[in-house]
Amino acid sequence: MRSLISLILNVIWLLTAGWALFLGYVVAGLLACLLIVTIPFGLASFRIAGFVIWPFGREVVDTGRVSAVGALGNVIWFVVAGWWLALGHVATALAQAITIIGLPLAWANLKLIPVTCFPFGKEIVDSDDARARMLPTAR
Repeated sequence: MRSLISLILNVIWLLTAGWALFLGYVVAGLLACLLIVTIPFGLASFRIAGFVIWPFGREVVDTGRVSAVGALGNVIWFVVAGWWLALGHVATALAQAITIIGLPLAWANLKLIPVTCFPFGKEIVDSDDARARMLPTAR
């Protein structure tokens, strides 16, 4: 049942905002890949693009493995692009929240802001995997 709901929400998401957000992140990734120094930013943008095209059923988790270079990359990303992208997500969320069916889409848009602002040190996983990480394991 959960996968059916995720599928329906993903299709609605794709038609209302997903395609535009996907194209924005792909264009940003292509621009970042023009210079060798900014290729990591392009790869991060492509990773986010893959998430924003089909977000339901997947989650962003913190890996806890951010190096000093990754932390510096997050600061540079935030200053150059992150806060602009976050504003775009907020604007899209406000537009989606006008209707009742748009409320889960708006919430998903707001959940994208942390990875949009600070992409390094984050990983995109299936929701079931993210929940499994939270459960204690017997070892």
